[in-house]
Amino acid sequence: MKRETSLTGNEQFFEENELIVSKTDLKGRLTYCNDVFLRIAGYTEKECLGQPHNMIRHPEMPRCVFGLLWETIQSGNEIFAYVVNRCKNGDHYWVNAHVTPSRNGAGTVTGYHSNRRVPDRNILETRIIPLYKELLAEERRQDNRKAGLAASTGMITDMLRKNNMEYDEFIATL
Repeated sequence: MKRETSLTGNEQFFEENELIVSKTDLKGRLTYCNDVFLRIAGYTEKECLGQPHNMIRHPEMPRCVFGLLWETIQSGNEIFAYVVNRCKNGDHYWVNAHVTPSRNGAGTVTGYHSNRRVPDRNILETRIIPLYKELLAEERRQDNRKAGLAASTGMITDMLRKNNMEYDEFIATL
């Protein structure tokens, strides 16, 4: 699937009472997208199903936050995180995501489920955007993506260690 690579700088919004919902398999391929997801992201269901969830990854989203997210859910735990996503047309939208492992009747993780709500605008503008800009700047300062990821992961890990908390706990205290 060809992805739009240009960014418009335009932000899309959804209503306070709406939830963006998606489900993936264990490899992160979309198995379900609700109508709010499709409307905001600008894709059809046919364009989404079977595709990697990162098809909506915005390049301004720090890779280290996704690293924490994947590490957490792959260990069987849930996580809350602020995320900026990219729409098909290059617009973007912010969410407060709650991502959980999906389990079968035997308790085996079979995929992942994400509910996204409208983020708190004040927290987003005063805490999250400045933090993510710092993390992204650190990633880009490095010679390659691997070194960038390691450097920004070190930054966020140090911040969390100093505050004696996990990332989702940090998000909950904002």
